[in-house]
Amino acid sequence: MDDTKRTEIAELGEFGLIDRICAPFEPQQKTTVKGCGDDAAVLDAGDRYGLVSTDLMLEGVHFDLTYFPLQHLGYKAVVVAVSDILAMNGTPRQVLVSLGISSRFSVEMIDRFYEGVRAACSDYKTDLVGGDTSASVNGLTISVTATGDVDKDKIAYRSGAGANDLICLTGDLGAAYMGLHLLEREKRACDGHPNPEPKFEGYEYILRRQLKPDARVDVVEKLAQSGIVPTSMIDISDGLSSELLHLCKASDKGARIYLNRLAADRQADLCEGGRTAQRSGGCRAERRRRLRVVIYRAARPAAGSLRARGGRDRSYDRSGNRSRVGHT
Repeated sequence: MDDTKRTEIAELGEFGLIDRICAPFEPQQKTTVKGCGDDAAVLDAGDRYGLVSTDLMLEGVHFDLTYFPLQHLGYKAVVVAVSDILAMNGTPRQVLVSLGISSRFSVEMIDRFYEGVRAACSDYKTDLVGGDTSASVNGLTISVTATGDVDKDKIAYRSGAGANDLICLTGDLGAAYMGLHLLEREKRACDGHPNPEPKFEGYEYILRRQLKPDARVDVVEKLAQSGIVPTSMIDISDGLSSELLHLCKASDKGARIYLNRLAADRQADLCEGGRTAQRSGGCRAERRRRLRVVIYRAARPAAGSLRARGGRDRSYDRSGNRSRVGHT
């Protein structure tokens, strides 16, 4: 009888699994500056740092082709990857796109997907320089690798946040999440109807944020023009609270969020998921008047909390574990 312990992945979670995978690996090359643990790997490329990041999207997990146009999907796949380069305060340069394609996809459908890829490459001044294709048993699998670069004195890691930094957000929250819920609602409402007529009028903004999000290259450019180098940055396409906990853990700091100060979209509330493709970052307090995106002041060196409406705090230690709940 096999007595080997079986640990379910759910016990570790996605990020615990990533930590476990990366822990035994030590850099073998002098040019490897940073491997796992940030939005992109960092490579020494001489006068500048090279940046490399990969994102994976699976049909049925990250997108539903019932309501997701292939052109929008191709565009979004590039935006998701490019956003990781921007989260290092870098400039995206190239992308490689790989697909696993089942037999239900025609050549014309793949053409439509790459129309979206081409549009995104044009918008973000990136080049499609390769990739791979393979047959898939079912569904569509998308992997996009993005490369970029950054000045060595301008790079922003997750680990650079300091006590009393300001925590800033590049846009509003929740719109992509609500757009997803709207699409799912109309999918259920139209199920079985011979002539479905989904009701999207008045919700164009949140639909766009879900189906065709923007990578905030404009923010990186404005920071550079203003001479501001963030102490830390992180992509928050997976949700503000979870990503901020990653930043706190990497920086060995804590943070306090005041939810009533968050720049949430009027049609949405604080959300998790939805691939909004915003990012948060830390910045020294003396620069705060030059940033319009400041939403709350950061915080304690040891532990952080999420302050909800009504004054209730949700506190976490540096590892992201819930420590207490109380009133203040």
